[in-house]
Amino acid sequence: MESKEEIRLHNLKPAPDSRKARKRVGRGPGAGGGGTAGRGHKGQNARSGSKRKPGFEGGQMPLVRRIPKLGGFTPRKRTVYALVNVYQLERFTADDVVDPAALAGAGLVKKERGGVKILGGGELSTSLTVKAHAFTRSAREKIEAVGGKAEVILGA
Repeated sequence: MESKEEIRLHNLKPAPDSRKARKRVGRGPGAGGGGTAGRGHKGQNARSGSKRKPGFEGGQMPLVRRIPKLGGFTPRKRTVYALVNVYQLERFTADDVVDPAALAGAGLVKKERGGVKILGGGELSTSLTVKAHAFTRSAREKIEAVGGKAEVILGA
């Protein structure tokens, strides 16, 4: 009884006749790839040394140059704030201290990102102490108009 050879990485082989040899073109008519050797008749691509740049479209204006350039740029250190409007602060009771943790607890802020910024959208009727990383001018005025305080937290 024959002992089967152990299968290891160094002695793996494909199954017999499962691999087909590549076609060797340009080796005469008997080999099946003679004549033009798969390059067609004449023309730029039939010549030796024929090479075109990637993206070359035969003299037509290339796609890269047909599409408009994108304008502007993205600053590397741009601060992206989590935004909250003044009217959203109505859910807090009078004289509450509203800070980023309180806003997150109320579901107004999901991610703090680079900090919290209060915008001046809507109206506010309750007096609150609001602590945030940034305020718009109108938001600050509306908070202070009802007797509240707008305190800036330094460092996001």
